[in-house]
Amino acid sequence: MSRIGNKPVAIPSGVKVDVAGKKISVSGSKGNLDFSHPDGVSVKVENDQVVVERSSNLAKHRAFHGLTRALVNNMIHGVSQGYQQRMEVFGTGYGCDVKGQELVLTVGFSHTVNLPIPTGIKVTIEVAQARGDETPAKLLIEGIDKQLVGQFARDVKDARQPEPYKGKGIRYEGEQIIRKDGKAFAGAGS
Repeated sequence: MSRIGNKPVAIPSGVKVDVAGKKISVSGSKGNLDFSHPDGVSVKVENDQVVVERSSNLAKHRAFHGLTRALVNNMIHGVSQGYQQRMEVFGTGYGCDVKGQELVLTVGFSHTVNLPIPTGIKVTIEVAQARGDETPAKLLIEGIDKQLVGQFARDVKDARQPEPYKGKGIRYEGEQIIRKDGKAFAGAGS
């Protein structure tokens, strides 16, 4: 029994949900999203709620039951409120900039790292240059598709993973990096 799949999804005011066969369309103030649900699951709109039911108790239908409900919930939240992810770039001389439809990262390489910004994603630079190892450069990634926002944030982080000695690199806001001690002085008493 899927606890998540059995919970109906409330539809807030200003959001419209249409179900036509297997296609679910959600529209709101921030935009529109579509999703085609898998076989073995049915989706209905009843009393300002979206109800997801499964056709059988097969393992894959049970899995799709909770997945479909979670994806519909994410779509409703996305078109009404949107998703955002804040990122921090630590390191002396590190920075970020947006040029056209590309995010340009200066992260300690001999070249800049240029990442194309996907359609539906908005990147805002809050602080362009890091100042020392204490004050990071900051950027904000926003969009209505939770998966797209999360994937692009991960791609940005993969451009320069934080290293464990000084903590230089790109991380999510508030992420804690486990630091290692550097090499200890190797002089023992003689």
